[in-house]
Amino acid sequence: MDKFFIEGGTKLNGDVVIPTAKNALLPILACSIMCDGVVEIEKCTTYTDVEYMIKILEELGAECEIIDDTLIINSSLADKYAIPEEYTKRIRSSIFMLGPLVSRFGRAKVAYPGGCNIGARPIDLHIKGLESLGVKIVERHGYIYCNADNLSAGQVHLDFPSVGATENIMMAAVLAKGTTTIYNAAKEPEIEDLQNFINAMGGKVSGAGTSTIVIEGVSRLHSVKYKPISDRIIAGTYLISCAAAGGKVTLLDTNHSFNTALISKLRQSGCKIKLNNDKITIEVGCRLRSISKIETLPYPGFPTDLQSQMLTLQTLCRGNSMIIENLFETRFKIYTELKKMGADILVKDRMAIVSGVKRLFGASVTAPDLRSGAGLVIAGICAEGYTTINDVYHIDRGYLHIENDLNNLGARITRVKE
Repeated sequence: MDKFFIEGGTKLNGDVVIPTAKNALLPILACSIMCDGVVEIEKCTTYTDVEYMIKILEELGAECEIIDDTLIINSSLADKYAIPEEYTKRIRSSIFMLGPLVSRFGRAKVAYPGGCNIGARPIDLHIKGLESLGVKIVERHGYIYCNADNLSAGQVHLDFPSVGATENIMMAAVLAKGTTTIYNAAKEPEIEDLQNFINAMGGKVSGAGTSTIVIEGVSRLHSVKYKPISDRIIAGTYLISCAAAGGKVTLLDTNHSFNTALISKLRQSGCKIKLNNDKITIEVGCRLRSISKIETLPYPGFPTDLQSQMLTLQTLCRGNSMIIENLFETRFKIYTELKKMGADILVKDRMAIVSGVKRLFGASVTAPDLRSGAGLVIAGICAEGYTTINDVYHIDRGYLHIENDLNNLGARITRVKE
C-alpha cells in the first residue's frame, strides 16, 4: 500500500485546475447502462472509485474505452443484471446501479455495498423509494434482489434528503410510464448534473436542485456526449489547504456557488477570497481566527465531506471551535491521528471541541477514510518536520494524485509505493 512522505512548513502559491466531480461521475456512469446508444463522458477523471464503476459496467456487458480523457461507453450489448460482491465491497456507489438495472432489465441483483467506514449508511431509503415505484425487493444472503415487472410511476416522499436515494429513484423512474414526483429530495449540485445528463439523452426530468423533482417517463434514451461538473469537494479541500498553510492560490474551472457555505466560513476566519466566473482566489498571510461553530448539514449547508479538512484547519487557528457532525456518527476518526501531531481535540459523540495550537508536528499517521486522509495531508503540509501517511489508497478514491496538485503549489509530498 502506498504511503505519503510530507516535509511540512511550506506555503502554497499558484494555480490549480479542479477536475470533474467524483460524486457526479458515479451516478452518471451508472445511468449510462440505460442508454440505447453510446455515452461519451468528457474530462472523465479516473479516480479509483470511477475505475471500479467502469469494471462494474464491463461486468454487465457494456464496452468501455478511454480515449485521451473521454470515457466512451456502449451499453447496447449489456445483458447482465447481477453485480458480484468482489466489486460492490470496494465501492459504496455500486448501490446506484439498482435504479438503472431495474429500469433497463426489470431485474437487479446487487451485493451490499462497501466504501469508507464512516458510520451507518442504511439503504432503506433507496429500497422504500423503489418499492413506491412498484419494485419488489428481497434482501437475502448478502444480496438485494429486485423484480420490476410492475415498475410504474408514483409519488415518493423521502424521510431524509438522501443524495443516493434521490439519484437512484430518479434513474428508476426515467423509463417508467407516467409521472413520478420525489418530495424532500436532496438538492446537491451533482443531482442537478444527473438531471442534465438524463435530459441530454432525451429524458424529461425537472426540479433538481429543489426539494421536489418531477420525472416524466420516456420510452428510450439516446446517445450523448456530456461533460460533468467540477468537483466541489476537491475545490474545498484546496481552499482549506491554503487557509491552513498560508499563501495565495487560484482555483480554475470551478463553480464558487457550489462552495458558498465553506467560503463564508473561511472569510469569517480571516481569509481573503475573490470570486471571478470560474475562478476562486484565496490569500492568507497570517494565523486565522477559529470559527466558533461548524455544523454539517445537507446541501446547501456545510458539507460533511469537508468536515475532516475543516477540523484540521481549526487545530491551527487562534481560539476554540465546536464542530457538530449531523450526518455520519463516526466521522471524527481523524482526531486520534491529529492528536499524534499535537492537536488539542476533545470528541464526544457527534461533537468535537478544538482548541487551536500554534503548530502541529510531523508524525506517522494512518488515513482511516477518504476525507480524513485529505485532512491529514493538510496537516502534514503545515506540520513542523516530516509526516508519513499510511493507507493513502483511501485518498485515491476521491483525489487523482493529490500530491501532484499540491506539489505544483509548493508542497513537498512524495508518494512511496510498497
